[in-house]
Amino acid sequence: MPASGTLKMLSLAKQLEREGQEIIHMEVGEPDFDTPEHIKRAAQEAMDKGKTKYTPSAGIPELREAIAENLTAKGVRASPQEVLATPGSKHAIFCAIAAALDPGDEVIIPSPCWTYEGTARMAGAKVVYVKTTQADGFRLDVEAVKEKISPRTRMLLLNYPNNPTGAVTSRQDLQSLADLAMDHKFWVLSDEIYDCLVYEGKHTSIASLPGMHERTIYINGFSKAYAMTGWRLGYAVAPAELIGEMVKIQQASTSCAVSFVQEAGIAALRGPQDHVREMREEFLKRREVIVDGLNSIDGFECIKPAGAFYVFPSIEKVGMKSAELCKLLLREAGVAATPGKAFGPYGEGHVRFSYASSIENIKKALERVKSTIEKY
Repeated sequence: MPASGTLKMLSLAKQLEREGQEIIHMEVGEPDFDTPEHIKRAAQEAMDKGKTKYTPSAGIPELREAIAENLTAKGVRASPQEVLATPGSKHAIFCAIAAALDPGDEVIIPSPCWTYEGTARMAGAKVVYVKTTQADGFRLDVEAVKEKISPRTRMLLLNYPNNPTGAVTSRQDLQSLADLAMDHKFWVLSDEIYDCLVYEGKHTSIASLPGMHERTIYINGFSKAYAMTGWRLGYAVAPAELIGEMVKIQQASTSCAVSFVQEAGIAALRGPQDHVREMREEFLKRREVIVDGLNSIDGFECIKPAGAFYVFPSIEKVGMKSAELCKLLLREAGVAATPGKAFGPYGEGHVRFSYASSIENIKKALERVKSTIEKY
């Protein structure tokens, strides 16, 4: 299975930092905001009360109820029995794929995409990629998906807002994809971890569309919306029968999510949401700075992402492969980015920069990148 290109670059960057070089980290998808105080306080109070033991594998009932309530408010129907709390949303994806796919089954994934392929391979499934392009705003062509469907298709995997491109999908396109799923009777795994970061319009979940409650595996978590990357808390929502199978996989692998972290999750969902809005407004400002800055550098062409906190500019005019360029920027400019080749077969020719960093750091990074590109 392929290694994580992002974590590989992070490892190289950390090595250079240990050698004394100053690195601006734009490779990892980690908000630079602190976890809100009321969430940290809830975890501390839970520990003080002795809530440091095993919990039910599916999660404590109060958290599953809070997740179901939160989703219902978003228009996604869910009951607590249809919720699985996991140690991170990556584990929710793992449990879903392991439960839903058999060896030889096919899963359709739009590319460029996050590193879902490794998990699919662990289940013995075959990944069938659908190309999206910058020229089309990385929009997923429904007809292109239709052409990839075969008798072995068991799942369509969607990630919108998208990592690495920042693309979002319209309700109209989601409805067309939902029609395909219902007609051909395959699952849709919808990873919506960036749903809180849509800059224009409103996010729509495919799980909210008529007929898709029974056919969608909805994935989300706390890392991005609540700046809780290190807390490792995510969740899946699916029909109760499938959740029951996913629980078995969690029982056999990680047992349960951390007990006091689940208490923090309740506080996150039921507490004030001001910080989510404030974080989105700050990311909106950063988006303008990084897009304008990258487009001022010869060889870079960057479209404005509609969601998440990544830009995925084309570097084809620079004349380097993405891994070569990222190593150059890391070594010469002290700027860590992720090569496009890490995001599936159609990611080459691009580089991903995360703008989950301060405007000051973004401006400094842009100056360094521009200077380095001009030299080479």
